[in-house]
Amino acid sequence: MSDDGGDTRSLTDLDLPQLRALHALLTERSVTAAAHRLARSQPTLSSSLARLRRHFGDELLTRSGNHYVLTPFAQQIFPLTGVAVAAVDRVFAAEADFEPHRTQREFTIVSSDFGISVMGGLLAARLLRDAPSSRIRFLPPTPAVFGREGDYFRTVDGAFMPDGYLNLARRLDLYTDRWVCVVWSGNSRVKGQLTMADLRELPWVTTSVDPVNRSPAWRQMELLGVVPRVCAIADSFVSMPRLIMGTDAVAMLQSRVAAFAAPRPEFTVLDCPFDVVPLVESFWWHPMYDEDPAHLWLRSVFEEIRTAL
Repeated sequence: MSDDGGDTRSLTDLDLPQLRALHALLTERSVTAAAHRLARSQPTLSSSLARLRRHFGDELLTRSGNHYVLTPFAQQIFPLTGVAVAAVDRVFAAEADFEPHRTQREFTIVSSDFGISVMGGLLAARLLRDAPSSRIRFLPPTPAVFGREGDYFRTVDGAFMPDGYLNLARRLDLYTDRWVCVVWSGNSRVKGQLTMADLRELPWVTTSVDPVNRSPAWRQMELLGVVPRVCAIADSFVSMPRLIMGTDAVAMLQSRVAAFAAPRPEFTVLDCPFDVVPLVESFWWHPMYDEDPAHLWLRSVFEEIRTAL
């Protein structure tokens, strides 16, 4: 603080490289790793860290044993640094006259492997044909995504997600699917069809036990009195059938995924023994992109692709 009580910290002391350095340092928790991430020298990042510490009046990184951890203040601002860097990148990637065949824009979409497996190939083919210098980056739907939708979805083009997961103001329905149950063909308990008793008694494989990330169909099952006994948690829908192989476990999958991830004769795909809610896969986005020419074009691509699904 200055003698007259004013704050001596000035934003003019910082610049875009410092913002990127801050984000890299808080992400990597290491000067060496941050330097590698930004392709800068270690002394340069050390100097940036010292400058940032003076600006914030906080250590940001403190040593704990043989590694560094974020201070409470650094934990507080860390999510904001990612939003800020992404927003700046968006600003400077904007094109006054968007032309698909000339654009070098990177479109970013949050999606599980389910959405990628259904939409990814069609989208990539269309971009290669009409916007060959652009690219698509898929990001995983982490718990942090669901916890801060407003801020996070200002930094990405949108998400492939079914209804019931996100609370965004804009959506374009792409296709419908249904939930099915998959068991190993050698399952000793299931012979031809599943019962509600089977759902209660058999072990389960799933992708999440977090209440926030559970599918509406899973929540519906719990409302009907079934509390699944989870024996394994996979990081993707596609890998779930591999985990039930050789066991009496059951998995709930989208029928489109089950068609290629659980091939016969190794697996048996069965109807759920209750009137399961349908699955509507949509593209969701933040209203700030409503009039973005590149985003408008991307949505027109989805409009065309969905007719082929």
